[in-house]
Amino acid sequence: MFMHNKRLQYTVRVTETDPALANLMLEQFGGPQGELAAAMRYFTQAIAEDDPARKDMLLDIATEELSHLEVIGTIVAMLNKGAKGRLAEAAEEQADLYRSITGAGNDSHLTQVLYGGGPALTNSGGVPWTAAYVDSIGDPTCDLRSNIAAEARAKIIYERLINITPDSGVREALGFLMTREVAHQKQFEKALYSIEPNFPAGKLPGDPRFTDTYFDMSHDGSASRGPWNNPEQFQVVSAREQQAAVDGGSGDAAVELSAAERKLGAAYAARTASRPDSNPLTGADLGAGPGAGSTTSRSKK
Repeated sequence: MFMHNKRLQYTVRVTETDPALANLMLEQFGGPQGELAAAMRYFTQAIAEDDPARKDMLLDIATEELSHLEVIGTIVAMLNKGAKGRLAEAAEEQADLYRSITGAGNDSHLTQVLYGGGPALTNSGGVPWTAAYVDSIGDPTCDLRSNIAAEARAKIIYERLINITPDSGVREALGFLMTREVAHQKQFEKALYSIEPNFPAGKLPGDPRFTDTYFDMSHDGSASRGPWNNPEQFQVVSAREQQAAVDGGSGDAAVELSAAERKLGAAYAARTASRPDSNPLTGADLGAGPGAGSTTSRSKK
C-alpha cells in the first residue's frame, strides 16, 4: 500500500526555465537507467522475494525510487514551465513561438507540443519507456548483481547531467539523486554478500574442467595479462588446436535419427543440392551497371 506525501524527498529549486535541459532530464525519468525502471525492477523483485529482510529492503528502495521519479519529473516540469505557458496561451506570434521552441534543440519542441511541457515516459531521444528495461530473472544473487550494475549506470548518467547543467539548484537536486545511487549500490552489495555462498548464481556447480580456464582468443603477437588470466588462478589456453572440441570429442555436431527421418532428410538434401559446376545467368547480371564488378554474360550461360 502506498500513500502520497505532497512534500518532495528533496527540494527542487529551478533558477530559470530551460526546455532543452528538461528534455535531457527525461533520460532519468523514462530511460533505461531511469527511476521508473529502477522502481519497477525492485518492486517486482520484492513481490517474489522469500527472504523477509531482503523483501523489506527491496520494497523500501523501490518506494524511494518512486519518490526520485517524482523529483526528476518535477525538475522536467519546472524547466518547461515558462515555455508551457507561452505555448498554451499563444503568447507570441506563430513564427516567433515556433522559433522559441524549436531553437532550443534536443527535440525539446516534441516535449512541449506533444506533452504540454510535462514529463513524458520516454528517454531524452523520445523512445517510450518499456518493461524490457526490467531485467530481473528471479534468482537473488543474480538480481542483486544486476541491481548493483543498474545503480552504477544510473550514477554515471546523473554525473553527465550534472556536468551539463548550468542551474545550481537543479545541480544540487541531481547531486542528491546521484548520491542515493551510491547508497543503494552499497545496500545491494551488503545484501548480496550476506548470502553464503553467493557465487556462482543458481544451484548447479560449474564443470571443474572449465571453471578455471582462460581461452586466449586474441592472437596479435603479444599476450596481455591481468588478474582475469593470471596463470596462478587460470589455465591460459593459447594454442588454436586446443580451443576447439575441448570436451575431447570430434567437435562435429551429431544427432540420432529414425530411419524415416534419415530418408526424408536425404530426400530434402538431394532436392535442394547446389550444382557447383553451373554458372547461371542471374537478375543481377541482366541489370548490372557501373560498379557492379564481374558479371556473367549471356554468351557464358
